[in-house]
Amino acid sequence: MNQRRLGWEVLLVLGVSLGQSAVYAVVRLADMLSRGPLSEAQARMNTSQSERPWFDLTYQLLGIGFALVPVLLALYLLAREGNPFDRMGFDFHRPRRDALHGVLLLLAIGIPTLGVYAAGRALGLTAEIHPANLGAHWWTVPVLILAAVKNGVLEEVLVVGYLSERLREMRWGWPVIIGVSALLRGSYHLYQGIGPFFGNVAMGVLFGLYYMRTGRVMPLVAAHTAIDVIGFTAPGVLAAVDPTSS
Repeated sequence: MNQRRLGWEVLLVLGVSLGQSAVYAVVRLADMLSRGPLSEAQARMNTSQSERPWFDLTYQLLGIGFALVPVLLALYLLAREGNPFDRMGFDFHRPRRDALHGVLLLLAIGIPTLGVYAAGRALGLTAEIHPANLGAHWWTVPVLILAAVKNGVLEEVLVVGYLSERLREMRWGWPVIIGVSALLRGSYHLYQGIGPFFGNVAMGVLFGLYYMRTGRVMPLVAAHTAIDVIGFTAPGVLAAVDPTSS
């Protein structure tokens, strides 16, 4: 496949997924800045879609399911040249090693993430993040866990695995690939403010370096899922490190 066609493929896949999210995040950031200080803004995730619990659950599950369609598209496109799961290490062939590496990556990014959030709030560069805004239902925690899994799969498979493989085919060097991937990751978090942008860029560099050395995306999915599970199901963790909270 020629480089021009690969380039268009990458743009189209990102255009229906996280590239689109990045554009909306930039507009959202501009909207927040035009209204007042970022320290007074709020970023809400996992919000209710209906006052009726069963419809809310349906909307949540539909949102999670359709958000993963671009992942299936990327895997389908890569499958034309071989097994995409083996190609990017998105499998369960090394469960113990992947789990261990996932825990190490979680430790490497978890505490720094809280530090970046606290510093961003103190400096007025980060909106107040509300990670869980669903009603108290029997399905709330399972849905939040599914949302965390969705984020881990969507972001790591597309932004690290798929993007790295395609850019390598286009003969881009690893430093540029890691930089582009990290900047993309930071850009679709801009709706949370400037602080999370830099924090996620740093996370992207770390994850990109890991993928460059191992060729496995599964530990990244595990680490990302774990940190989101903690953030979504224990939102008090963010409040505890927020110096502006009362």
